[in-house]
Amino acid sequence: MNNVAVVVVGAGQAGLSSAYHLRRTGLEPGVDFVVLDHSPAPGGAWQFRWPTLTYGRVHGMHALPGMELTGADPERPSSAVIGEYFAAYERAFRLRVRRPVEVHEVREAGWGGRLLVRTSEGDWAAQALINATGTWDRPFWPRVPGQEVFRGRQLHTAQYPGPEVDAFVGKRVVVVGGGTSAVQHLMEIAEVARETLWVTRRPPLFRSGPFGEEEGRAAVALVEERVREGLPPRSVVSVTGLPMTEAVRRARASGVLERHPMFARLTEDGVEWADGSRAPADTVLWATGFRPVIAHLAPLRLREPGGGIRLEGTRAVRDPRVHLVGYGPSASTIGANRAGRSAVRDVRALLSAAEERAAVPASAA
Repeated sequence: MNNVAVVVVGAGQAGLSSAYHLRRTGLEPGVDFVVLDHSPAPGGAWQFRWPTLTYGRVHGMHALPGMELTGADPERPSSAVIGEYFAAYERAFRLRVRRPVEVHEVREAGWGGRLLVRTSEGDWAAQALINATGTWDRPFWPRVPGQEVFRGRQLHTAQYPGPEVDAFVGKRVVVVGGGTSAVQHLMEIAEVARETLWVTRRPPLFRSGPFGEEEGRAAVALVEERVREGLPPRSVVSVTGLPMTEAVRRARASGVLERHPMFARLTEDGVEWADGSRAPADTVLWATGFRPVIAHLAPLRLREPGGGIRLEGTRAVRDPRVHLVGYGPSASTIGANRAGRSAVRDVRALLSAAEERAAVPASAA
């Protein structure tokens, strides 16, 4: 059994931000707190992004606290640029991230008010947990009638390899989803595919004009409201709309971003709508987003009847020892930085209160 004050689960943006702030408060990495990451290398979910997502095309990457990302080649894949940056950050602040470590579950330790974190590399007992597991490992695949009979390929954004593969070149491709990834996939695939079709459940909202701090705060507030009510969080992008760039304007003008309503079912060789109309397809790409990776927290029974985990700031309402960062309103890179700082402030207060309680009997004696 390893004893630490804090366990941080995940070493993406939110996890590294939390580790940085823990270290700044005087806690020693590997001694007072530990960062556990299941990925094979530094970079969080960025290391799994498709190669055509170059650093110059990344929307809104915010630097980690205490160390800027400078001089990056915009033509290099974002997976390489950000992976190297995260690796340098871990070295610079000696965060001693342990990887690859799979966290199986978090439950009551049964002594000292501690949490038990059970992993592939042994168990940790901790006074507090900062959960920064993100969403990448839980892609959302909608259930649609006929998926089992479709003879073509079905891929999710999590498996997207870039456009220059057999699944897309010269093929009829249906892209499902109304987010930024769907738009990026469509614009790339349209260059090599025989034809593309864009399908979404709701009409997409394109945002033109400036998107400043005030608009950002309003968007985050909408996501925050759901989390406060204990509902599953929506992404920040889902309430901000899609940015209307020059490339998007061209794609709309050419018909690539002509949206069609969601089909009712898949057939052997395509898709079919409720009115009986059909479109042929060789490949369906599900750009349907991700869900928070929180199954390992199930033994703590943090979920509300609405299906989400209700938070006050980053703190779980049902258990003040547990903080979720990079969840809901803090899922953006800048939000993850702020959440890490906020979580650590609360965690330090919790640790200080525990120290004061432990000192009282000794003083009385």
